[in-house]
Amino acid sequence: MDKKLLKSLFVSPVQTIRAAMSCVDRGGSGIALVVDKEDHLIGTITDGDVRRAVLAGTDLNAPVSALLEKKAGSQYPKPITAFPEADRKHLIGLMQHHVLRQIPIVDRNGRIIDLVMLDDLIPKQDLPVQAVIMAGGLGTRLRPLTEDLPKPMLPVGGKPLMELVIEKLRQVGIRRVNVTTHYKPEKISEHFGDGSSFGVSLNYVNEEKPLGTGGALGLIDEPTETMLVINGDVLTQVDFRAMLLFHQEQRADMTVAVRQYDIKVPYGVIECTGAKVCSLKEKPEINLLVNAGVYLLEPSVFRFIPNGKHFNMTDLIQWLLDAARIVASFPIIEYWLDIGQVVDYEKAQADVGNEIYIK
Repeated sequence: MDKKLLKSLFVSPVQTIRAAMSCVDRGGSGIALVVDKEDHLIGTITDGDVRRAVLAGTDLNAPVSALLEKKAGSQYPKPITAFPEADRKHLIGLMQHHVLRQIPIVDRNGRIIDLVMLDDLIPKQDLPVQAVIMAGGLGTRLRPLTEDLPKPMLPVGGKPLMELVIEKLRQVGIRRVNVTTHYKPEKISEHFGDGSSFGVSLNYVNEEKPLGTGGALGLIDEPTETMLVINGDVLTQVDFRAMLLFHQEQRADMTVAVRQYDIKVPYGVIECTGAKVCSLKEKPEINLLVNAGVYLLEPSVFRFIPNGKHFNMTDLIQWLLDAARIVASFPIIEYWLDIGQVVDYEKAQADVGNEIYIK
């Protein structure tokens, strides 16, 4: 690995878990390397560690050392490492045995000198998934920007937003993509055609009338493999491979990508039992998980979606829960932005321009 990139993955034990999250996302490495002042490896924080912390409600402003303490009771309390002389076969075997995507390379004194990625040793396989881009929204909150263009066609970094989504899908080998349309569908089809110029095969599904956030799925033939559904106004670097693996590990019928959303209450909050004050919390921060507009659906889920009727993804989630089906939540710790308002669009332009989004 490039030495500059390697150094950018270093965090100290006293830095925050939030800082480690930035390292995990940096360069698509999926790992932060916890080191002392002499670059001796103390521990590792992976994307899985951070996602589990988010689901557990861990304070992301807590020090990295707190997360390492929690890992001390896990199956692998110490990082799995290798020495510089380890060959490719040994490294692959080590990763496969311990189900790892990265191996830190250390010298005899425990000082980290390199990081080897499984993707660099074994060619990536295409994901056995097809996708749906939900692109039928009216984009009313983005007027006047959307008076002549559907929201997914707004330019971001010189390309339509939806083109960035398609590029992300193509990178992980998703080639079959359905696009649901309603508002100014010709603007989308004229630009993308059949998708061949963009490395994918596109199938357009037009809503004659608005069918809600999930109703258009009822117009698509029931798939034979897992379906990735993503809103056409979401700009994200979420790791689709990690999401699919998580979905499979949970044996979920549906996995909903979630994002931590923090609300800072500007007042002291009083908790009472009847008229009796029990506690006072001064300007607390409330941590919530919100729907990030990215889903994985098993084929059987499509039987719950009505054909040609107004239907929301929230309805689908509730119907599955009522039917005792497994709905899992997958925290997005990578870059994510829902472009719902003009201020969001301006941020997307700035982030792409400053390469905050690009890996």
